[in-house]
Amino acid sequence: MVLNYIWIGFFLVAFVIAAGKLLLWGDYDVFPAMMDATFASSKTAFEISLGLTGVLSLWLGVMKVGEKGGVVSALSRLLSPVFCKLFPDIPKGHPVTGSIFMNIAANMLGLDNAATPLGLKAMEQMQELNQKKDTASNPMIMFLVLNTSGLTLIPVSIMVYRAQMGAQQPTDIFIPILLATFFSTLAGIIATSLYQRINLINRTMLLTLGGACLLVVGVIWGFSRMAPETMNRVSTTVANILLMTIICAFIVAGMRKRVNVYEAFVEGAKDGFSTAVRIIPYLVAILVGIGVFRASGAMDLLIGGCRSVVEACGVDNRWVDAMPTALMKPLSGSGARGMMVDAMTNYGADSFVGRLSCIFQGSTDTTFYILAVYFGSVGIRNTRHAVSCGLLADFAGVIAAIAICYLFFS
Repeated sequence: MVLNYIWIGFFLVAFVIAAGKLLLWGDYDVFPAMMDATFASSKTAFEISLGLTGVLSLWLGVMKVGEKGGVVSALSRLLSPVFCKLFPDIPKGHPVTGSIFMNIAANMLGLDNAATPLGLKAMEQMQELNQKKDTASNPMIMFLVLNTSGLTLIPVSIMVYRAQMGAQQPTDIFIPILLATFFSTLAGIIATSLYQRINLINRTMLLTLGGACLLVVGVIWGFSRMAPETMNRVSTTVANILLMTIICAFIVAGMRKRVNVYEAFVEGAKDGFSTAVRIIPYLVAILVGIGVFRASGAMDLLIGGCRSVVEACGVDNRWVDAMPTALMKPLSGSGARGMMVDAMTNYGADSFVGRLSCIFQGSTDTTFYILAVYFGSVGIRNTRHAVSCGLLADFAGVIAAIAICYLFFS
């Protein structure tokens, strides 16, 4: 229901603004631009789904091998104490626990291509437990918020973009992103737990969150002692080694269980094509709405209004010029990436705005894209509190990013 109102809002706001431009200023280009955006966004949605087909087939095949080889079950048993607290509606030891862990691990390493199919697999398994097939269950919402909060340990792609844009130290945003995304994830967990009345004040969760904090501190300390070039090389290498290790471990586990690994892989890979086809309509809908909203000039008006309010309050407004990245990130990953590159181009990669745009890009994830893809893959229409919790996590990430950027780069 929430997505329905948001989607309608995109079109109605865009139409009103475009009509005002035409009648008041004689802007005859705005409506053609909006129509061009609908066609371009539809094409983009299909291309994304088409590009996902091969990756989905690969990772769903690998997951099937791991499932039959017992790896997923082993992960479920290992993580059941923690996930029983965060996902109390999932039966203890259920295979979906392993899929959730694999998805979160891939996201933390910045391996988006691996994380999406693993997340879709987890959604399908949670849908099997769901009593109301068109309504998001509590575990689905908690899982989605963990994804939209964008917890990332190694923001490789952002550091690469900064290097390409001529930053003197492309890795100088590594620690700020790590801190901002940690606060975003923590806020998402707390918000969702409050909605779902999950008690986080217990020994298991306190030890887990405390351990996570120590891990974050350890990663920060280790990478801060490296030279920038070494940091990029080590982070990329470690991420890919871990990914290949997972694939090989699944294959070896399948061999130990005397599973026909090839047939298991093919069986899982077949689901990749059907899943990619299922998400096309949902992607087309959300991307077309976003494209029309941008083409009408609504985003520019929003930023202009924000700058005026900040100036009237007498507050430093340097952060406002980076806000297009923050506002676009929940809507479109590629759009936010374009905003980030545009900020570095216009203001400089090492400017306050350029760095803040990079931190925005790395501190949260594409809430509405994830919502459309993950819920669309299993036919969820009633998203309940998923949008509000996801946006609360995004908001926390934005506030943390601004504060941390002033702390490090003001």
